[in-house]
Amino acid sequence: MVFSNLVFLFVFLPIVLLCYFLFGKWMKNTILLIASLIFYAWGEPTYVFLMLFSIAMNFTFGLLINHARDRLPLRKMYLSLAVIGNLLILGYFKYAGFVVDNLNQLFGLSIEMEPIPLPIGISFFTFQAMSYIIDVYRKDTEVQRNIISLALYISLFPQLVAGPIVRYNTIAEQIKKRTVHLDKFAEGIKRFVIGLAKKVILANAFAEVADAVYTTPAAELSVASVWIGVAAYGLQIYFDFSGYSDMAIGLGKMFGFDFLENFHYPYIARSVAEFWRRWHISLATWFKDYVYIPLGGNRKGYYRTLLNLLIVWTITGFWHGASWTFVVWGFYFGVFIVLERIGLGKWIEKLGKPVGHLYAFLVVMIGWVFFRADDFGYAFSLLRVMFGFSGNSLIDGTAFIYLNDYGLLFIIGFIASLPIMPWITQKLKTMNQYEQRIVPILSLVMPVVYMLLMVFSMILLVNSTYNPFIYFRF
Repeated sequence: MVFSNLVFLFVFLPIVLLCYFLFGKWMKNTILLIASLIFYAWGEPTYVFLMLFSIAMNFTFGLLINHARDRLPLRKMYLSLAVIGNLLILGYFKYAGFVVDNLNQLFGLSIEMEPIPLPIGISFFTFQAMSYIIDVYRKDTEVQRNIISLALYISLFPQLVAGPIVRYNTIAEQIKKRTVHLDKFAEGIKRFVIGLAKKVILANAFAEVADAVYTTPAAELSVASVWIGVAAYGLQIYFDFSGYSDMAIGLGKMFGFDFLENFHYPYIARSVAEFWRRWHISLATWFKDYVYIPLGGNRKGYYRTLLNLLIVWTITGFWHGASWTFVVWGFYFGVFIVLERIGLGKWIEKLGKPVGHLYAFLVVMIGWVFFRADDFGYAFSLLRVMFGFSGNSLIDGTAFIYLNDYGLLFIIGFIASLPIMPWITQKLKTMNQYEQRIVPILSLVMPVVYMLLMVFSMILLVNSTYNPFIYFRF
């Protein structure tokens, strides 16, 4: 089940909210846990047992690590077993087929393996569980002795499928005690509507263009068509993923939780490092805290720091999918982050802001080609067309059709990906008589805007069955 689903919007969510607010505080976590397990079991019921096993395993190891808190060797052993257990779960379902295929190709073997369906959100809830175990080991958080509370943390449906990755110590107190007042609930609804509109109105439309381009042989595409397709995919994945994060944060507020922000206008970045400080913030923070720093971070010398950055980014690529294209994608960004660290960043900065924006945009768009393409051959073919090295025409009739049918949408998408609304809001607040004149107008206009966004999203959902979600793959 996804949030941009009519069953979720008109059946599941209303029932959960009704039950949540009808029952007393002592039942709220149990209601949310039951709802989360139903949410997860909706598409593939058998995998709810995998979720329950993960909960039981991490709950047990958390208690064991805490029990051995004064015996370092034993505590390390329990931590190692817990991490290995989580990685084995993730590795089997996500990477077993990839490993077998590569062994067959490398050694000429003929090992046969049935395709293993990927449990939805396994990368996210496994990383959350590992963060809990590691934080208990580091004594950064208290062990959770209530299995219902830990189960809720691991399975909480607002951020179960695609994050943000929530560290246990950021919501431990909220799991124990939280309140929902009218203003917070209203804020949650507004945030959810914004995310839903991003997903349904923008991301789904951009997906149609991106899918059309990326399923066409490169030889049949013009330079303009490829750039349109690459830009469409860049906007699709941004509005798809940030929209889902907005919906998750909004839902969290409806139930009293405050999740950290996951996106902060990444396309305004002037460097690759800045882009990744603004994109999928929770994942970048996770890898920094649990991989980069344990590797030594920047504490073991200049060259070791550069190596650590490459290792972390290569692993980040592999986390996204069991494919060499994802590994290369991660390594590709690692190389640019290293180059910026050794001097490229300062050189770009000296050339001025426009050059920095252009540099970051080109690097990111090229990266999305590898992220979206099914194999290296097609990715390099697209890149040759993009930069005019293939002899393809500069523009063709298909490109004109895309511009005619989706031109306005691209303009809206580019504007919506920039912090224009926060800038306007800030300017309005500096105006004289803001409270007396502007606030009353906004209080009348904004509810209508949110209502229109919701209604338009519903119309699109009712009239279309095309509702892809990129991060289901991860």
